[in-house]
Amino acid sequence: MKDKTIDYVLRTTWLAVNKMYNEEAAKFDTTMATGFALLSIDPENGTPSTSLGPKMGMEATSLSRTLKAMEDKGLIIRKPNPEDGRGVLIYLTDFGKEKRNYSKERVLIFNDTIKKNVSEEQLRHFYEVADVINNMISNKKIYNQKESILKYNEQTQN
Repeated sequence: MKDKTIDYVLRTTWLAVNKMYNEEAAKFDTTMATGFALLSIDPENGTPSTSLGPKMGMEATSLSRTLKAMEDKGLIIRKPNPEDGRGVLIYLTDFGKEKRNYSKERVLIFNDTIKKNVSEEQLRHFYEVADVINNMISNKKIYNQKESILKYNEQTQN
């Protein structure tokens, strides 16, 4: 087996998942980003628009484009936030709730299919490794730590 970097495996796996979801979403004239947004909006109480970006890991401009397309398709409506006059709450329409259920179903099918083909132990290790990677990135322990760079340089010189 060829040596693959962790980054390569993460990236190619995510691209494959992304492509799979987009192909599935295209059958219903939508995108994975729209499906993800539908799943991120509270179906009963709505969600502040300002919390959606961080929740989804999307930049404001991409999120604005996605929300505009969702509004144009009748999936969401925007209402002023009664608790914060400057803010906006995003609510799902009945049509949006219907599409949210479809998106949720697709995610659950993916999860169930993976769980049927991967042992509980393998899945637990996958989550553990993902947590370590996310924590190291969040805590800036990869590129912003002089010790890590010095240790790497020592290892590569030997």
